Amino acid sequence: MASRIAFVTGGSGGIGSAICKRLTDMGHRVATNYRDESRARAWQAKMREAGAEVALVHGDVGDTAAAEAMIRDVERQLGPIDILVNNAGITRDSTFHKMSAEQWHEVINTNLNSCFNVTRPVIDGMRSRKWGRIVQISSINGQKGQYGQANYAASKAGMHGFTISLAQENARFGITVNTVSPGYIATEMVMAVPAEVRAKIEQQIPTGRLGTPEEIAYAVAFFIPDEAAWITGANLSANGGHYMGW
Repeated sequence: MASRIAFVTGGSGGIGSAICKRLTDMGHRVATNYRDESRARAWQAKMREAGAEVALVHGDVGDTAAAEAMIRDVERQLGPIDILVNNAGITRDSTFHKMSAEQWHEVINTNLNSCFNVTRPVIDGMRSRKWGRIVQISSINGQKGQYGQANYAASKAGMHGFTISLAQENARFGITVNTVSPGYIATEMVMAVPAEVRAKIEQQIPTGRLGTPEEIAYAVAFFIPDEAAWITGANLSANGGHYMGW
């Protein structure tokens, strides 16, 4: 397929890095956002060593004006965005009866409101060009819930509601909108969990192991080619069989 311009939010994390690398390997020109410039430049250099050239733009996906400015910066550097991966996400875990309003709003804003903030500035261009790919990175816990994650589960479930509505509105404009829901992935954050806790998680997964960021990147890549044009409004569960549904 033709080389396209892709923007991945939260691209410097474990899953985000793998998605950026996969998209560049597919021949696309990729950008991601950052908040800490020194960390972002170090990450960019590491990606370059791995053979992936990724452009950087400064911006907070949780801020509407900043997100639009960020999109315009990508357009100035690379061109109009054809592929958008809404990957940015945080956790602020707490049982709900102890959860603060700040913990709730911070997660909803970064994980869910960001989908509006980043997608709104690109959707008109995709519609006018009659081509677009939008992928949300949700979570297994948006499907089955999780103790201590009412805020996170709500934000991730909301992402797929956003997906299926946006898919209906834009299908006739050559734009597909889909969701990938990862299970437990061997990122730095998960690997920092005590080994005995990880072992208990792995025992619940039919494949008997954690997933890799590269496997999630493969799931995202599935939705991108022209051959995937008839797949929209879908949710691809990539969780080793940990949660199975229709």
